[in-house]
Amino acid sequence: MNVVQFIKDNAILVTTLSIMLSFAIVMVLNPIVIPLLRRLKFGQTIREEYDIVPVLLLTLGFGLIGLIDDLIIVVKKRNEGLSEIQKFAAQIVVTAAFCVYLIKTVGTSITIPFAFGVEWHMPIWLFVIFVFIVVVGTVNGANFTDGLDGLATSVTVVIAAFFMMAARKLGYTGNGYMAFSGSVLGSLLGFLTVNCYPASIFMGDTGSLALGGFVAGMACVMRMPLIIILVAFIYLIEVISVMLQVAYFKYTKKKYGEGKRIFRMAPLHHHYQEGGQSETQVVNRFTIITFILCLVAFLSIK
Repeated sequence: MNVVQFIKDNAILVTTLSIMLSFAIVMVLNPIVIPLLRRLKFGQTIREEYDIVPVLLLTLGFGLIGLIDDLIIVVKKRNEGLSEIQKFAAQIVVTAAFCVYLIKTVGTSITIPFAFGVEWHMPIWLFVIFVFIVVVGTVNGANFTDGLDGLATSVTVVIAAFFMMAARKLGYTGNGYMAFSGSVLGSLLGFLTVNCYPASIFMGDTGSLALGGFVAGMACVMRMPLIIILVAFIYLIEVISVMLQVAYFKYTKKKYGEGKRIFRMAPLHHHYQEGGQSETQVVNRFTIITFILCLVAFLSIK
């Protein structure tokens, strides 16, 4: 039997098996990988069948950037890996390659949430700028979200579930969108067993940048990047909180001679921590918010 045809005819079965298999693999590997990483001291010193391939490459591309960053930290035993300029330049290169794919294969039209079928046909120059903002913003938002035990993992579990169900609803059953989202979902569920508070292992930049690439990639190839505002709202407010904090501090320091802050601490999850909420409370509340917004987003597509 043709594999592609089998996936098309049995999309739900394939997706379910992907979730179960990914979860099982992660659970089996956890006892092996965690001791190995500890011994290495891997942590901070305080065409249709191929449609999913670009998303996979985007995910791996950003994951590779994160991996290099993490390895530099481990090898040189310092808190910083790649410089901000190096990291940003690498992100631009990966995003540019993905953008070329979108223009040539998917097109420059995007759907509008709640408009039920209405599309916005964007000129290429505007589409390129838009994609760069969406991808780089989402990836860095995911990176900032990875600041509490289980936070980025829990939030992205819900987002992966959304993309899996959205792919089914929109008819993307033969190009791997459901299966890949299900694989990410299953992997994250398995990882969450050791990443929830108190965490035994952390995803680092390798994991957080890869997850951001997955989320941005899925939204773009399904031609609904604007949905990120809802489903990845936590990513968005995390990165915006950092930008506002830095900008306001610099402005007030220049104007008054002393820098002031909008938040107790940025990213935003630390603001709530400083306000007396526990890690678990912040993680649970951010995950609930994501669940509600993903439900709203699911109702907004047709």
